[in-house]
Amino acid sequence: MDPLEILKTLVSIPSVNPMGRDLSGPEYFETRVSDWLCEFFADRKIAFERIEVVEGRSNVIARVDAGSDRPTIILDAHQDTVPIDGMTIDPFDPVVRDGKIYGRGACDVKGGMAAMLFTVARLAEERPPGAANVIISCTCDEESNVQGITDLVRLWTDEDRHSPLIPTRPDLALVAEPTLLDIVVAHRGATRWKIRTSGRACHSSQPEQGVNAIYRMARVVSALEDYAAGLADRVTPHPLCGNATLSVGLVNGGVSVNTVPDECLIEVDRRVIPGEDGAGVMQDVREHLEQNVDVPFEFLPPWLVGIPLPDEGNQEWAEQLQAHIAEIAGPHELVGVPYGTHASRFAASGVPGIVCGPGSIDQAHTKDEWLDVAELQQAAEIYYRFCANAV
Repeated sequence: MDPLEILKTLVSIPSVNPMGRDLSGPEYFETRVSDWLCEFFADRKIAFERIEVVEGRSNVIARVDAGSDRPTIILDAHQDTVPIDGMTIDPFDPVVRDGKIYGRGACDVKGGMAAMLFTVARLAEERPPGAANVIISCTCDEESNVQGITDLVRLWTDEDRHSPLIPTRPDLALVAEPTLLDIVVAHRGATRWKIRTSGRACHSSQPEQGVNAIYRMARVVSALEDYAAGLADRVTPHPLCGNATLSVGLVNGGVSVNTVPDECLIEVDRRVIPGEDGAGVMQDVREHLEQNVDVPFEFLPPWLVGIPLPDEGNQEWAEQLQAHIAEIAGPHELVGVPYGTHASRFAASGVPGIVCGPGSIDQAHTKDEWLDVAELQQAAEIYYRFCANAV
């Protein structure tokens, strides 16, 4: 199978992450993609392991050995996609038209996974003498709670966890995300949590007898808007990743229009730049609210703590990859980006991380998601040459 045929197969297998919603059905979760991956590796006699992370959701890893004296590179791509709500194309019918392949996950990130799978199969067949030991990790739950990558890195950070396919800590992680084949060497992380205001419910015909939690939250939100506007002055921008940011993305309060609400919740997204502490940023926000809001509020524990990717320890690997890209696709840059990836989780576990893949982030999660087929083919050749000529 060439990269395009692999990608067609992957797109045709739904692996939608419900993103915290209570949903079930054949299109949800990664089980069927994991099943197919196991068959892919077994058919090619490539050593693999399926590791259940939570019930019904697994990481699938495989390894092509080159020898104990060779560096070890882990190629990482996530199995899940975002939901299909609002799509204007059949999300699971991989149509190729005008040099593009359409479908959910084609860009984010089954295209990158297809190129990596092709690379691993080719390495197993050709066994080039200068190759690295190559592990491919096909992880679950990237789009929501990053449970897959969190579990994966425990294979070398937790002394009670082991896998024969990853006996020692890898030397590099190359993460597939849509970067237009530029190399991401730094990026932001995201810390997300809820804030709650409480009140006292009553009938809306006599609102003076209650305490409106939504009115209280309005003061909190106004103060957060002021805080966000001043973040560039509070936190020095990163030269590659730009400014730290804060946004309120969800609000939920009340049970009916004729009842004064006794509770309101918002969800906060704080983008963390390299050099910031993903947990510590919450305290700075809390102190700002305590100084500027005259109503009680409560911070709930974060459900995601941001880990940014610093541009440290990954430059040499990035420059090697850049040279291979230049040979195949012309000059490309080392860049920073505002979004997060698994690379930061690898870096935090002691494995330098870089990000490179086919497609544009502007096409990720869109109603007519697509990937340029020529770029997919280029990515497969780039990954192969990089792994086959590891220094």
